[in-house]
Amino acid sequence: MSELEHGNLETNGINIHYVTQGEGPLVVLCHGFPESWYSWRHQLPVLAEAGFRAVAPSMRGYGLTDAPHDIASYSIMHLIGDVVGLVNGLGESTAVVVGHDWGAPVAWYSALVRPDLFRAVGALSVPFSPPVGGLPDGVTVNDLMRMQAGERREYYRLYFQEPGQAEADLEADVARSVRGFLYTISGDAVANGDLDGGWDGHFPANEPLSDQLIVPDELPPWLTEDDLAFYTEELARTGFRGGLNWYRNIDAIPGSLAPWVGATIEQPSFYMGGSTDLIAGNTPDAIDAMRAALGDLRHVEVLDGAGHWLQQERPDEVNAALVAFLQGLP
Repeated sequence: MSELEHGNLETNGINIHYVTQGEGPLVVLCHGFPESWYSWRHQLPVLAEAGFRAVAPSMRGYGLTDAPHDIASYSIMHLIGDVVGLVNGLGESTAVVVGHDWGAPVAWYSALVRPDLFRAVGALSVPFSPPVGGLPDGVTVNDLMRMQAGERREYYRLYFQEPGQAEADLEADVARSVRGFLYTISGDAVANGDLDGGWDGHFPANEPLSDQLIVPDELPPWLTEDDLAFYTEELARTGFRGGLNWYRNIDAIPGSLAPWVGATIEQPSFYMGGSTDLIAGNTPDAIDAMRAALGDLRHVEVLDGAGHWLQQERPDEVNAALVAFLQGLP
């Protein structure tokens, strides 16, 4: 089987670092917060063995990919543009796009706005949400989140809005932050009795987010000290600002996608989530709405006991389902 290869290409005004393995139809794997291409380490060789060219970039703001300073450089259209530029830069005319966490909406909306380029789409942990256009009376997405949180609670996406606040908190001890993030919203935190049902991202007002993270002495079996060291080294070098800037563009998403209100994704689509994952809209209602919205949803599965880091927590199940989906495409 072919070896893992690292590459770089210039597109959309930045340098993108990516890792690739295999030959065949292109599959682009988009990661989320606070990770890198490395979150797809279990999928790359399996997709390659199955006859696909798997490419996992470090997304804008992460790893060895450029991290523009300007917050506005992390809009949903910039993120979609990066994926489009990656496909074009690799010399391909079509691809399947798959995303996890923040990479999931990037994948969904890439397929929505460029059906000519993305022949199918898959997502983990974040269901498809159709564009709604601008919100009424000047209400923002952040306003809606504040109303839901109430006066006595903070919400992690709101906590990320003030530039510098979350950076200072999370970068004070990067190794602890990484260890805490990866454990707290995993299925193991629930199975071990550290959380009741899962963490939905809300916490008491006026407390730092880092205090909400559960930092285990013993790692779950799907995560090694070497894995943590990789993530920690990358984030210690880059800081968290790039990834946090994705959240600071949430209010602009409805307006950016307004031209596609009423449109949907007609290409074949795929979704998997974890039953204990409460952090990113992975709810039964959202999944039902996704079923109703998508034109050709071929696979929906919620893995019992799994958390948010699905392709790392349950790689064998994700790999089997994803390969079957990909091999069933025309």
